[in-house]
Amino acid sequence: MKYLVRDKLFAIGDDYWIEDEDGRHAFLVDGKALRLRDTLELKAPDGRVLITLREKLLSLRGAMTVERDERPLATVRRKRLSLLRNHYRVTMADGTELDVSGRILDREFAIEYDGELLAHISRRWLRVRDTYAVDVVREDADAALLIAVAVCVIRMAERED
Repeated sequence: MKYLVRDKLFAIGDDYWIEDEDGRHAFLVDGKALRLRDTLELKAPDGRVLITLREKLLSLRGAMTVERDERPLATVRRKRLSLLRNHYRVTMADGTELDVSGRILDREFAIEYDGELLAHISRRWLRVRDTYAVDVVREDADAALLIAVAVCVIRMAERED
């Protein structure tokens, strides 16, 4: 399943829809303005909060936490010993890790677990300017989590740039 994300709308305080490949509203991104740290909520079309993304305070390398039901689900960080600048590690609460690598700022990267592709993020398929697709490859994958990871690494890469 592919989801379409509009790039220009990633400002704090802005709300915007992520659409599925049929053009239906799949997720609402609710940017929380006037907060001490960067906070976004990924909501279902009915308004339920599925995932909350928060910038981690007092982190030496910069990190964001991914929460579900107000409990930590994952932490996203730039990989420490990577020769590639655009390489991130997602450490899940259960200790498993996802690997995110590619050209983050160009919106051409992949999210993998143990060498298996979970999602591919790309602008290549689209003609619409300032839009990229999150293609969730595995049907049993958590689409909301993978979209949240994509949003996190893009925000972090843009800050580092």
